[in-house]
Amino acid sequence: MTFLLHYLVIIPLFLATAVSPDSLSQLKAEADRGSAAAQYDLGVRYAHGTGVPQDDGEAAKWYRKAADQGQANAQYFLGLSYATGNGVPQDNAEAVRWYRKAADQGYANAQCGLGLSYATGQGIPQDNAEAVRWYRKAADQGYANAQYNLGWMYANGQGIPQDYAEAVRWYRKAADQDDEYAQYALGWSYDTGQGVPQDYAEGVRWYRKAADQGNARAQSSLGFAYYTGQGVPQDYVEALKWYRKAADQGDAFAQSKLGSQYGLGLGVPENNFEAVKWYRRAAEQGNAAGQFFLGFAYYAGKGVPQDYVAAHMWFNLAAAQGDTDAQKQREELSRKMTAEQIAQAQALASKWKPKKTEGNNKE
Repeated sequence: MTFLLHYLVIIPLFLATAVSPDSLSQLKAEADRGSAAAQYDLGVRYAHGTGVPQDDGEAAKWYRKAADQGQANAQYFLGLSYATGNGVPQDNAEAVRWYRKAADQGYANAQCGLGLSYATGQGIPQDNAEAVRWYRKAADQGYANAQYNLGWMYANGQGIPQDYAEAVRWYRKAADQDDEYAQYALGWSYDTGQGVPQDYAEGVRWYRKAADQGNARAQSSLGFAYYTGQGVPQDYVEALKWYRKAADQGDAFAQSKLGSQYGLGLGVPENNFEAVKWYRRAAEQGNAAGQFFLGFAYYAGKGVPQDYVAAHMWFNLAAAQGDTDAQKQREELSRKMTAEQIAQAQALASKWKPKKTEGNNKE
């Protein structure tokens, strides 16, 4: 399973609304007199630019004043400021210190943040069992991020014995709260039959919920469902639509599949130049299928000028990931190349490094 742990989302418990100059002056006066509630409120307003100029430094200053008085909301958001480096120097250890103060008061966001710190080893020694303990505290309060993360820990056997059924139980709790990561994970569970009876249609239902929220992995999986006809009637046009949404967000699998549809003319007029564009984006991220198809494009001279050295390099990279088609094509191509060309291709492959490509939308 290749899901990622849920990272923190900045959602204040109380989001300040627009205020008049008079009420803002009153709020500042209360904050200056030492009201922790007013200090936290003022921090939120500076963080979001509500009624005041947006200023992360001012936000952190007011969070700290309220945090020093023991207010859990402010302690959590001060910790988050340190974790992200917004308004204060980035400092994971200091983030953990403030998360713990709020977590010890039962603040679910902070409990999840502390769990994530233990899971990733940021600011504290990595400890999956401790991560599970804190995730569970937040999950039991209904916090969706923590419910998803706890499910992930069960699915991967991190800090707790692997239990797919228990993973699904927690995914479902978060998915029912419209958590896109959990909806994707639940769809994947139904798709693969891990923790629940395999049910492609149910998998598609959950993928769609996450995909409609913009989740790139769910969009890619929904595209694959339409491409293969698993859980929905086969529809190459619909597959292309969902692959494109995911590909535009940088999803390498979707980029590779989108390239294939252009290369084969499935759901779209055949266009080798467009195919190569998407193969390259996938290949440059280290996607083996994209590397193979880009290599084949150079081998055949489709969409790019024929170039045996470039073809051999991309076949090499895909073959190193276990792609048997790439291994066969590399052997066939090698018989047409000089020793010098092969050495050049191998040197290029050895120096190659994957990079994250951006699509039209940022992840």
